Amino acid sequence: MSTADQSVESASGYKKSPFASFLLELVQTLVLAVVLYVLIDTVIARVRVENISMRPTLEPGEFLLVNKMAYKLNAMSRGDIIVFHYSPTEDYIKRLIGLPGDVVKVTNGKVSVNDFMLDEPYIAAPPAYNGVWEVPEGAVFVLGDNRNQSSDSHAWGFVTMDKIVGKALAIYWPLKNAHVLSHPNIVKAAVNEGP
Repeated sequence: MSTADQSVESASGYKKSPFASFLLELVQTLVLAVVLYVLIDTVIARVRVENISMRPTLEPGEFLLVNKMAYKLNAMSRGDIIVFHYSPTEDYIKRLIGLPGDVVKVTNGKVSVNDFMLDEPYIAAPPAYNGVWEVPEGAVFVLGDNRNQSSDSHAWGFVTMDKIVGKALAIYWPLKNAHVLSHPNIVKAAVNEGP
């Protein structure tokens, strides 16, 4: 068999060797992989849960997918689980409780926002602290679901909007814990109980 018989004819009519075709395909595949990675990384972050502050919702060692575009396209909602930059080297995961302008109160183990009691079936235990916080413009108030074992807004203040990475979407690892995270409507309208 001659060399001409072993070559591959290209679309332009000239013949390429099988090795040259392989290299071209390899380069195209690598370029496509890099482009897809950059596109996905622009929209989705992967975050590991490091501590117990969000128990029982999240456990240490779980990996989350975070939608980095969520708040560029949609409004924030109370009850969302968000990831934010706590410091230049550390990200935190907490539940969004108060939006700009809200008044958050914690009294006798109950959390209220703008005088509406929150419905929080996801917390580990009622908070053992009291306080009132008025959320400033350009910031949010966050709490861990493990209220008494969480470093959060009740201890150090508010999270500014520019620090927010995105909204947690799902646990993807370990596989036995994999599921989509719920973001309940935690503020219930006041009930008129009447006389």
